[in-house]
Amino acid sequence: MSKQLLTQNLEATLQNPEQPVVLDFYADWCGPCRMQGPLFAQAEAALQGQAEFVKVDIERQPELAARFGVMSIPTIVVVKGGQTRWRNVGVTGKDEIVSAVRQAIAG
Repeated sequence: MSKQLLTQNLEATLQNPEQPVVLDFYADWCGPCRMQGPLFAQAEAALQGQAEFVKVDIERQPELAARFGVMSIPTIVVVKGGQTRWRNVGVTGKDEIVSAVRQAIAG
């Protein structure tokens, strides 16, 4: 199950060289973000532990949104070894997220 990313656990989470981290930047008031939630969860289930899935509430963690240059939500970002490997703004389908994570795993 995806966890919340906080400033305190940011570096340890993002620097993992073995496993990609998939960030879902959202806000509770955002309609498209509510549509993204189930798709994000489906991608997480499809990958079964191959990546860490993390939700980032931009209202509670604005500094994380700023660090990743998030201007619109929902935004999905895939990070591996501290490097952004892929990002998409707007509602992103499960298959697209899974494909992006598999590409990050492959190198």
